[in-house]
Amino acid sequence: MARLKSRRTSGILLHPTSLPGAYGIGDLGQEAYRFANFLAGAGQGLWQVLPLGHTGYGDSPYQCFSAFAGNPLLVSPELLVHEGWLSRSDLEGAPSFPASYVDFEAVFRFRLPLLEHAHDRFAAGASARARRGFEAFCKAQRSWLEDYALFSVLKDEHAGAPWTDWEADLALRRPASLARARKRLARSVERVKFTQYLFFEQWGALRRHCHDQGVRIMGDLPIFVAHDSADVWAHPELFHLDKDGTPTHIAGVPPDYFSATGQRWGNPLYRWAVLRRTGYRWWIGRFRAVFSLVDVVRVDHFRGFEAYWEIPAAEPTAVKGRWVKGPGAAFFRAIEKALGELPIVAENLGVITPEVEAIRERFGFPGMAILQFAFGTDPQGPSFRPHNYSRNLVAYTGTHDNDTTQGWWMSAGAGESTRSVSDVEQERNLCRLYLGLGREPEIHWAFIRAVLGSVADTALIPLQDVLGLGSEARMNVPGKPSGNWRWRFRAEALTPEVQGRLLELSRLYDRQPEAKLRTR
Repeated sequence: MARLKSRRTSGILLHPTSLPGAYGIGDLGQEAYRFANFLAGAGQGLWQVLPLGHTGYGDSPYQCFSAFAGNPLLVSPELLVHEGWLSRSDLEGAPSFPASYVDFEAVFRFRLPLLEHAHDRFAAGASARARRGFEAFCKAQRSWLEDYALFSVLKDEHAGAPWTDWEADLALRRPASLARARKRLARSVERVKFTQYLFFEQWGALRRHCHDQGVRIMGDLPIFVAHDSADVWAHPELFHLDKDGTPTHIAGVPPDYFSATGQRWGNPLYRWAVLRRTGYRWWIGRFRAVFSLVDVVRVDHFRGFEAYWEIPAAEPTAVKGRWVKGPGAAFFRAIEKALGELPIVAENLGVITPEVEAIRERFGFPGMAILQFAFGTDPQGPSFRPHNYSRNLVAYTGTHDNDTTQGWWMSAGAGESTRSVSDVEQERNLCRLYLGLGREPEIHWAFIRAVLGSVADTALIPLQDVLGLGSEARMNVPGKPSGNWRWRFRAEALTPEVQGRLLELSRLYDRQPEAKLRTR
C-alpha cells in the first residue's frame, strides 16, 4: 500500500448518499459512475467519502451498527435490475422523493423491501455460479458477517431497541440462546448477508471503474464505534462495560475555545490493555477491511490513539473527564507489521499535543489543514494559512463538519456562540487582504485556488464549495442531533464549465492524476 504523499494530487469530498438519482438517496449506481467520470475529466485524482457503514443513530455515518458492514441504502436498485435480482416493475410506483435532500424515513420504507425481494429471487433461482460467489463472500467475511447479520435481525425483532434492552440471554450472548436464534431466524440472517454481498459487489465494481479513470478513493475510519453495534455486542470484552453491557466510561473531548462544556459523544471506550494482549487483532482486522474498500484512509480523531478524554458515563456533559493515555506508537507499529506501509491521513485538528504530532511524524502520516480556520481569532489560525503549509499535508477549503465556504463567508455571526459580528468582520477583512480579494469575490473559487496552489501534496474540496452553494447545502452541524447528512446535489450542477475550471486549476498547479490505477 503506497502512502498518499507520493505525488501532488487533488480531489473532491462527496459522500455517495449526496449523489442525485430517482430513488431518494445517492447510491452506487449510474450517477456514481458519472461522478467518477466528472472527477477524471476535471483532473482530480481523489474521491473522498465518509464512512460507508450501516448508519444508526441520527443517520450519521460516524454512528454505525457495524465497523465492517456496508450501508444497505447504498445498494443501487437500478443495478439490481441489471443484475437480474429485481424486475423493472419492482421500481414502478416509487414515491416522488425530494431531489435536494434525503428523506431517510421514506427511503427506508421504499428500499428495504426491494432488498428483501432481491433476496427472494436469489433464493428461488440463483445460478450455481451466483451461489458460489455468495458463499465465497460469506466465507471470506465470516469474522464479522455472522455476528452482524444476527445482530441486525435481532434488532429488527426488538423494534430497533438497543441490544442492552434485549432479554439477557441474547444481550449477553449465551450460546444456547444464540444457537436457537440462528436456527429460528436463518432466512432473515441469510437476507442480511446477501444484502452485504450486493453492497460489496457493487462497491468493488465502482472502485475498479474509478481506478480505470485514474481516481483513487479516500475512506474514513472513526476511532470509536457505536455502543449499539454488532462490534460491541459481539466483543464486550474489548470495551469498558458493566456486567449488563452498559458503558462505564464514554468518549468525548473536554471544554475548549469552541465549547464551554466540551463534547459528550457517548461511544464506549476501548480496553486497550486487552487489545494489546491480543496483538491488536480486532483492529488489524478493521484496518484490513477498510483497506479492501478504499485506497487511503482518513483516521478520525487521531489524537485519541495517544490520549483520549474519558468521561464517566453518568456525567451529563464532558466537563468532568480526564485524559488517559492511549496505545501510542506501539499500536501503529503492530498494524504496520501486519499490513505493511499504511496510507493514512491523520485528522489532527483541535488542540494537538507534541506527543500526538511525534506519532504522526514517526510514521509519515500527513495531517490536515482547513482554510476556513485560517482567519479567525483562534490562536491556531496562522497554521492554517497556506504560506505555513508543509508538503506532507492534506489541505481543505472545509470538511463535512464545516459550513460551506459560501455559507461561512455570508454568515453575519449573529446568534452564533463562537463568532460575534465583529469577529466575522475581522475574519473577512483578513481573508480579503490575504487572498487579494475585491469587495464581492467568488469566495469559493478563491479558496479552491488557494489550496490547490499551496505546497501541500494533497488538496481536497467539498463538492458544495466547487458548486458555490450556501449553508443550505451544509452536510453536518456538530452537536445538532438531527437533520444532518441529508444534502444532495442535482445532476445538472456538474456542468462542463465547472469541470473545465477545475481542470484548468489542476493543470496550473501540477495536480493531474495518473492515467490508470491498479486495484489491489
